[in-house]
Amino acid sequence: MIHIKSKEEIEIQRKSALMVSATLTQVATFLKPGITTLSIDQMAEAFIRDNGGVPSFKGYGSKNNTFPFSLCISVNEAVVHGFPNAYELKDGDIISVDCGVYMNGFHGDSAYTFAIGNVEPETLQLLRVTKESVYRGVAQAAEGNRVGDISYAIEQYTHGQHGYGIVRELVGHGVGKHLHEDPQVPNYGRRGDGKRLKANMVLAIEPMINLGTHNINQADDGWTITTADKKPSAHFEHTTWVRKGKGETLSSFEGIEAAERNNKELNSEHYQQ
Repeated sequence: MIHIKSKEEIEIQRKSALMVSATLTQVATFLKPGITTLSIDQMAEAFIRDNGGVPSFKGYGSKNNTFPFSLCISVNEAVVHGFPNAYELKDGDIISVDCGVYMNGFHGDSAYTFAIGNVEPETLQLLRVTKESVYRGVAQAAEGNRVGDISYAIEQYTHGQHGYGIVRELVGHGVGKHLHEDPQVPNYGRRGDGKRLKANMVLAIEPMINLGTHNINQADDGWTITTADKKPSAHFEHTTWVRKGKGETLSSFEGIEAAERNNKELNSEHYQQ
C-alpha cells in the first residue's frame, strides 16, 4: 500500500531523516584507519538513542532472521547489509554506512559511502558517480512522473554513461511509519513505467552500483551482500519527498561532506604514501 503523507507528517519525518544525517556526520568524524566497524556501530547507536531516536535496523527482519546491529556497514566489495564486526579499517578501503532512525512515529533512511585515505582513482570515480546518480533520481521524484522515470535516470547515468553494474535484486522503496513501504524503486528501468508518483509520497532512493558486474552473492550470515567479482560497490541513499516539479531530499549530505573533509585533514598523517 502506498502512503500519502500530510505536510505536517512530512515535516515530522524530515526530523527523523535529519537525525540519520546527523548520525552519519558523527560517523564521518569518527572514521580513520585502525578502528573497527563494530566500534562505529556502537558509537552510532549511542548517538541515536541519546538524541531520542531508535535505530530502525536493529531487530528488523523476519522472526527467525533479524538484523542484530544499528548500522549496515559494508566494506569494499560488500554492497549492502554488512554486519559490523572486528574488521579494522585500512587505508584504501571504502565503507558504505546505511542508517535508519525511528522518531515520533516515522523512519528516516539514508546511506553514504566513505573513502578511507588513499583510495584507487577508479573507485573514487565510482563513488562520485553513484552519489550524483542519487540526485538525478531525486530530480525525477516529481508529482505526475512514474517510478520508472527515477529508475531510468539512475540507470542511464551509472550504466549508460559509465558502464557500471547496477544491482538488480535490491531496490529503493517507500518509507514512512514503516521502514519499507510501497512502491519499490529499482535503479534500472524505462521511462514511463511503474507506479505514478503523487505529491507527498516519501521514497528512499538508493542506487547500489558496482565497479564491475551487477551480479551479487549473499553471505552465510543471511544478510551481507557482496559483488560476485569482488570488485568495489558504492551505495548512497536519500529520503526523498515527492513534490511538484522535482523531488526534495529530507535527509542531507551537507554536514557529512564537511565532516569528511575535516576528518581527512585531521588524519592526514595516516594517509601518507
